Amino acid sequence: AATAAGLGWRRRQGAVRAVGPTAVRSRRAGMLAAVGIGIGGAPVVLHFAADWCGPCAAVRRVVAQVVANLPDPGARDLELDFDEHRELAAELGVRSLPTTFIFDSDGIERFRISGVPNAADLHRALAGPATGK
Repeated sequence: AATAAGLGWRRRQGAVRAVGPTAVRSRRAGMLAAVGIGIGGAPVVLHFAADWCGPCAAVRRVVAQVVANLPDPGARDLELDFDEHRELAAELGVRSLPTTFIFDSDGIERFRISGVPNAADLHRALAGPATGK
């Protein structure tokens, strides 16, 4: 049973999972606005990182590469230190690092990625209609 659970967990790592539109609570909206999400413009790729997180460096590279290759105006890359933004991380339900989110131009969470994202999947998610692009 433990092997099956481990295989299931591993398969989900790096997968881009769609998140249904949810009502943005005012507390969450305020916290996101404080870091520049939902203030118009382009979608935002938010990833939480920490000095002690080894895979976070890979996330940084993948996100930077994908965002740089998007047509203008593409998405904005926003990395937040987990230790400095624990309250926002808790509000967003971050349970492990690395965790990446894609917010549309209105600040609505559209996708969540646990682990290192697959570059092609991340690009498709950012280029799709769910992000407003």
